[in-house]
Amino acid sequence: MEIAYILIQCDLGSEEQIINQIMQIPEVKEVRGTYGIYDVFCKVQADTKDSLDNSITNKIRKIPKIRSTITLHYIPSQGGK
Repeated sequence: MEIAYILIQCDLGSEEQIINQIMQIPEVKEVRGTYGIYDVFCKVQADTKDSLDNSITNKIRKIPKIRSTITLHYIPSQGGK
């Protein structure tokens, strides 16, 4: 299982619209609006790295009014909860 967290900056006032669009993507397991530099974060989960990359590149990053994204791919060997 592959998991990544995406930090998203979007056009002012488009946060709810973008959140609603992201919620429609099956690989997205969580999406939330945030305060600060990034407007939205989401958790993406897929069976393979290729599928994860496809979801991020072709489904999330191509949503209109998204200005930029940062992808955080976790390191399984470093544990955590």
